[in-house]
Amino acid sequence: MMGFKDLLGITPDKLILSIQQSIYMIGIALLIGALIGIPLGILLVLTKKDGLLKNTLLFFVLNNVINIIRSIPFVILLIFIMPMTRALMGTTIGSNAAIVPLVAYISPYIARLVENSLLEVDKGIIEAAEAMGATTFQIIWYFLLPEALGSLILALTTGTIGLIGASAMAGIIGGGGVGDLALTYGYQRMNTPLMVVTVIILVVFVQIIQSLGNYYSRKIRKN
Repeated sequence: MMGFKDLLGITPDKLILSIQQSIYMIGIALLIGALIGIPLGILLVLTKKDGLLKNTLLFFVLNNVINIIRSIPFVILLIFIMPMTRALMGTTIGSNAAIVPLVAYISPYIARLVENSLLEVDKGIIEAAEAMGATTFQIIWYFLLPEALGSLILALTTGTIGLIGASAMAGIIGGGGVGDLALTYGYQRMNTPLMVVTVIILVVFVQIIQSLGNYYSRKIRKN
């Protein structure tokens, strides 16, 4: 009877390690990316020409920087910021090193998604908050974010799914994870069964994330 290693060309431990590496890269990159992207998205909304803190210059700079970074394909971004990755991590190989380009990729992506979610909030709510004498911080924290929370969850869900695809491409530079496994042990060795398994794993990741995002978004909107 054909064993696991005979079928896929790797040991079960290798597959489990690659899954753990992918979860680690996605989780850390998402956390840091959200800490950068969410404030940027809020700032974009606040500094628009009709925003609470209208600032044409700041909005112009932020908007264009985000557009420029988002227009760069991840594979090119991965290579382009290698000097920065080496300076921060001391290497360009491995899961830790892959986090740097992943953060650079997801931060502006989340910023744009957050901006779109916040712009969906009824302007009447903001006007009512201003009429009550709420400060800018209070408007953001008690009115804007709670009203947009359901949409924000879906936005972060979309960002996470995009990050899953990007983390798979990080295998090009030996970033570890499922993508690296598919490239090194699947594609380069013409190992079709392993390629199929890695695709299934990524599909399962996406399905789980999307289902959780949809569930919590619906729950919050009902409440």
